[in-house]
Amino acid sequence: MKEILQDYSLDELKEKLTNIGIKMPRLRAEQLYKWAHEYAKFDEMTNLSLEDRKVLSEHFEDEPVKIEKEFISTDGTKKYLFKLLDGNLIEGVLMKYKYGNTICVSTQVGCRMGCLFCATGLDGMIRNLSAGEILGQVLAVNKINGGTVANRQITNIVLMGCGEPLDNFDNVVKFIKLVSSSKGGINISQRNISLSTCGIAPKIRELADLDLGITLTISLHATTDEFRKQIMKIANAYSLADLFEAINYYFKKTKRRIMFEYILLDKNTTVHDARRIKSLCKGLSYHFNLIPINQTPNTKVRPELKPASKTKTAEFWQYLKDNNVSATTRRTLGEDISGACGQLRRSKMEGK
Repeated sequence: MKEILQDYSLDELKEKLTNIGIKMPRLRAEQLYKWAHEYAKFDEMTNLSLEDRKVLSEHFEDEPVKIEKEFISTDGTKKYLFKLLDGNLIEGVLMKYKYGNTICVSTQVGCRMGCLFCATGLDGMIRNLSAGEILGQVLAVNKINGGTVANRQITNIVLMGCGEPLDNFDNVVKFIKLVSSSKGGINISQRNISLSTCGIAPKIRELADLDLGITLTISLHATTDEFRKQIMKIANAYSLADLFEAINYYFKKTKRRIMFEYILLDKNTTVHDARRIKSLCKGLSYHFNLIPINQTPNTKVRPELKPASKTKTAEFWQYLKDNNVSATTRRTLGEDISGACGQLRRSKMEGK
């Protein structure tokens, strides 16, 4: 089976070329690396010889992620259904903001975390993505939107698509280093990369020790262990005390503000929840994104997932404000194109 060109750093690529007997001067290797990050096919790499391109095509795949379909929302959001080399499907979303374009990418095919409110995990875990497959999503969308390495059309990345990033730790870390590389790569600053996790506490601590410049986003969604266990399986492994011990370690090591995601449910939007949020986050620099719940098969039948009413949402937001909790309600984008993670893939798999 051929290897993925985008899985390699520049230094790794030079070593790999030598190991497989391709004698390519340093300059040519650097040109190849740049072409890989332009997401060029081998026949587009015009400053490489025909012979070099032929040999490379025998060893490497140049397009690990193909855009199967593009959907464009009335609000300008673009949703992508990606097809991998093995036929598996994943999703990504390009969102346009005043400060630039943000892409949401997937890190796994499926997910083993089993959060009740998430469409991705309904069919379980299939496999991890390689670093090059995660990177390929960014590069493919950059290219289709007219971007290049020198003039990229993507400014920000959120690891918030299909899968749990910290459950694919090594490949995700390598992706972050590849996508932020200035050596011929697309060079997106780590400060513009956000990683969202449901809360694998030991991996949060491990991530902190790597001294990356990324933003950590925690899918919290509950202020008690009892309710969190009802909607998030991860809470059975790590209590809120475990989770916040890891979060505090991350904050002390990185000095980076912590972001929290919080879906607005009938059972987690009381004045008591607002006060517990204040207590849990004591000593942190943080911000809460309040999120209206997306519709999945579970939301229609599970009482735990009953959405908060508009009145209760407004009252909860006021509770947070009164308790000096930094919070905003996330603007909903791409609703008309199944913008939430897992919705489009699941629809395709069901033949809709």
